[in-house]
Amino acid sequence: KSYLFSPMTWLSGVSLYLIFMAAAFLGYVLPWGQMSYWGATVITNLISAIPYLGSSLVEWIWGGFSVGSPTLTRFFTLHYITPLMGSCLVMIHLFFLHETGSSNPLGLGKNSDKIFFHPFFSFKDLIGFIFFFMFFFFLGLKFPL
Repeated sequence: KSYLFSPMTWLSGVSLYLIFMAAAFLGYVLPWGQMSYWGATVITNLISAIPYLGSSLVEWIWGGFSVGSPTLTRFFTLHYITPLMGSCLVMIHLFFLHETGSSNPLGLGKNSDKIFFHPFFSFKDLIGFIFFFMFFFFLGLKFPL
């Protein structure tokens, strides 16, 4: 029942899960082999179960009446955009998480050893982000695709 005390934290966490699952699915389709083609067909046909809108929504996602080249370009674009949306949502989720605090499984007093988020943990998160960014930046410079 973690959603009772911090619904925005829970909602942003579930949204993160769904966005990264979508990014993984869209990346699965990109090699465009038989498994990718039929995976895209089956998963997008699940949307057709939505009453009234389903079939027209599937045709809009496909870019035609079947999975084809327009579908691949749309999925590539979405595969590129979803991690960017996810990283923005990670920051929002961290904000909500630090606003409400984590759960207290031991049942200890809430303010017993409390350290405030700002400036201690915000600085720690910033340093971690800078190291993470610099590592992948230099990795991309050293081994470009």
